[in-house]
Amino acid sequence: MKFWLSGLILFVLILGFLYYWLGAEIEKGQTPIADGSNDYLIILGAKVKPNGIPSLSLQNRLEVAIDYLKQYEHVQVIVSGGQGADEPATEASVMAKYLLDAGIESYRIQLEENSTSTYENFLYSKALLPEEVKEITIISNDFHLTRAKYLANVVGLEADVLAAPTPNSVKTESLIRERLALLKTYIFGK
Repeated sequence: MKFWLSGLILFVLILGFLYYWLGAEIEKGQTPIADGSNDYLIILGAKVKPNGIPSLSLQNRLEVAIDYLKQYEHVQVIVSGGQGADEPATEASVMAKYLLDAGIESYRIQLEENSTSTYENFLYSKALLPEEVKEITIISNDFHLTRAKYLANVVGLEADVLAAPTPNSVKTESLIRERLALLKTYIFGK
């Protein structure tokens, strides 16, 4: 009985350590903050509602992107995201429309519409970049940036970031889920 209790205590301590360590890793992902020095921006896709409207998480990403693109008019943008089974259109097409409606010129926007994961966002978006481009800016929600930068690096890209706020309605769930996803990425590399 004493052995099982010791094992349980050790297990709980390891879980606690992992929880806090992964939380610290998530916090570190929000730097370096983009300053317009990279010519290409990748906006990572998120849920599109059945009515074709971006989820609040995706809207937050797009609003941060609009401000940035208006401030740095030389920056080109890749909107990256395929179509989930419950989505009426690709995330990329919904993002592109949102940017166009906000006054971002169409010649500055490229669509990557095939990805179904963060790793694929970068793999497929890289194919749209000029060969010499190795540094990009990423926009995603704050909790997602550590994993996003890691996966960009896996495909050979260095990144600075812009953090979009995570809606309070999904913040706790997102942080827990991201801890698990980040641990999986660190273990398996994707």
